[in-house]
Order: sequence, then C-alpha cells, then structure tokens
Amino acid sequence: MAEPLKNFFGPEVPARIARMIKEVDSTFDEDAFLTDALIGYQELELTPRAWQIAHALGRHLPQDYERAIEILLASLGPKLEAAELTGMDVFIYLPHVFYVAKFGVDHFEASMRAQYELTQRFTAEYSIRGFLERYPERTLDRLRDWAGDSNVHVRRLVSEGTRPRLPWAPRLRAFQDDPQPVLQLLELLKDDPELYVRRSVANNLNDIGKDNPTALIETCRQWLSGATAERTWLIRHALRSAVKRGEPAALEVLGFVPATGVEVRDIHLAPAVASIGESVTFTVELANESSTAQQLLVDLRVHFVKANGRPSPKVFVLKELEVEPGGSARLTKTISLAQHTTRTHYPGKHRVEVVVNGRVIGSGAFDVVVESRIPTS
Repeated sequence: MAEPLKNFFGPEVPARIARMIKEVDSTFDEDAFLTDALIGYQELELTPRAWQIAHALGRHLPQDYERAIEILLASLGPKLEAAELTGMDVFIYLPHVFYVAKFGVDHFEASMRAQYELTQRFTAEYSIRGFLERYPERTLDRLRDWAGDSNVHVRRLVSEGTRPRLPWAPRLRAFQDDPQPVLQLLELLKDDPELYVRRSVANNLNDIGKDNPTALIETCRQWLSGATAERTWLIRHALRSAVKRGEPAALEVLGFVPATGVEVRDIHLAPAVASIGESVTFTVELANESSTAQQLLVDLRVHFVKANGRPSPKVFVLKELEVEPGGSARLTKTISLAQHTTRTHYPGKHRVEVVVNGRVIGSGAFDVVVESRIPTS
C-alpha cells in the first residue's frame, strides 16, 4: 500500500506557512496560529488538515479580507518553473486556496488577483468554482482573458477550473445543464502549445460528455477538421470514456465502424482459478472472415466482483489494429489481482468480454479465491 498522502502534509506545513507570513508581517502571532492550526491535526486526513489551516488563517490574519490577502500574497514563494505540477511541496498552498474559497467570495477583484497568483504556484481550480457560481459572467470574462495568458498554469486554470465534474470539488451544475460557456473557453485552448493545458481540455470535454454526449461528439467532429497531431490526440483522449462505454457516435468519430465478419476463434484465461494478489493472463485470437480489411479497436471488459457480490465492469484497452481479409490476430493482456487503494478485489466468478468497435463478440470467465491454490502432487 502507498504511504498515505497526509503523511506528506505534517505539522511542518502550518509551521512553514507561519514563518512565511511572519517574514512579511511582524504582527502575525505565529505561536497562536500554530496552536490553533494543530488542534487534533494528527487524526485528520490531508484535505481536512488543509481546511483546518485555512480556518486558522481566517482567525489569525486581519479580519479585513483585502488586507489579509495582500499579506498572504506577499508571503508566497517563487512561481513554478515547470509546466506540470510534481511532488507534494506545492501542496503547501492548498490552505491558501481554501482560504480564498471560504473568505474571499464577497471580494471579487482581490480574490481573482489572489487566484491568479496562487495558480502559478499550485492551482486555483477548487476556489475558482465558487466565483463561477456567484459571478458567472464576470468570472467567465476573466477566464477568457486568462486563456491568452503567457503563464501555462493560468491557461490551464481556465480549463481545469471549469470542469463540470472535477473529481475533488463540488460539481458545477449550471455547466452540466448547459456546457456552452465552457465549450467557448475550450475553443480558445484546443491548440495550446502545452500538453499540460491540452490534457486538461480533453479531461473537461470528457466530463462534458458524461452529461451532454451530443455536445461532446459535435465538438470533436468540428475539431477534427484540419486537426494537427496534437489536437487529434486531444480528441481521442476526450472521447476515451465514451469509447469505453461503446458509444457508436464516439467510435465513428475515430473511424471505427461496426466490424463485420470479425469473429473470436479462441479465448483462453490462465489460471482459471486465481488467488487475490496473483494475476490472470487473458489471450484472444480474432479472425477477419470478411473480404475487406477491418480497422479494429479491441477492448477487454472485466466484470470485477465487488464487496456486495455484484459485478462492476472495468474496460482495458487491448489494441488498435488493422486485420487484412482472411487474417487473424492474437492479443494478450495480464490482469493484476493485487490489492490497491484504487481497486480492492473480492472472491467470486469474474466475467470477461471481448469488445470490438463497441460490440461484445466473445466472453469467458475466471474464478477468484482468497486462499492460495494448493498444488496437487
């Protein structure tokens, strides 16, 4: 198991924040702030720890928010030089973002300035959402300006902050109902020179497609016209969930029409019974019995058994390939049954399906058990 993230966000984090503030404001009561911030700290997970620090900032910085935010901004370290966030060190600014989200919504200009600075050191994708809800037009106008900013992290905030389903933040219900304001911003960023921004655009489109599949497909079709290799990658990444769901329109955009004459010659799963912590190797042989070459997108859908005994499907991409008339292809995938924080395995029969261009054309199964298999003599 990976080490809990909260272990990288220990008591040294509020202590460091206190020192940074003290350097620019001699009146800041460092000891009182730390006493407040560290009450019950060890029992808290990472996000609650950051929120506790943010609330302590609210009690120990000046009650005049605009004065307080100037002190906080003056205490910030240098801007990020790398195009992408790496490591946990930048998370020192998570309490700052929460502080703006909690105390700054009544102060539009001061908070937008704060988020502009914070996102160049961490990200303001969480705090910007409150402003999109409270001041939708003003915030969208500012984001349109920021889409042309010279800083990659500011441009990425335009996309990442408007994701309707950002995983660690409340959903933006208005954009789930009507994604057009977001799509207008993404149009400005679709050919951004930085992959960091383009990946965010793809993730935003992927979010949009879960609530508005037609908008996703129409946007991707439009963007394919005259697309560069970089934009084509963005489109494929944006369509990934729709493709895994087998949506015909998404597959058609990528050039995968229903395969005719493609059959499964053989499916093999070894071992047929595996213990939790082991792995299963899946092999399938496909044959093209038609008279024309077939462009195939082959996925493996594994129905993992959950704690309640019910199956939960997960799609693995096997391969994208062309099979000539009368030709065949043998594909292999190893499925790990190791326990992870993101996927816990349980005993039971696991159904496996071969999905070609969105259509199931073959299936098999393997059993998962708790105890190790005892070899026979």
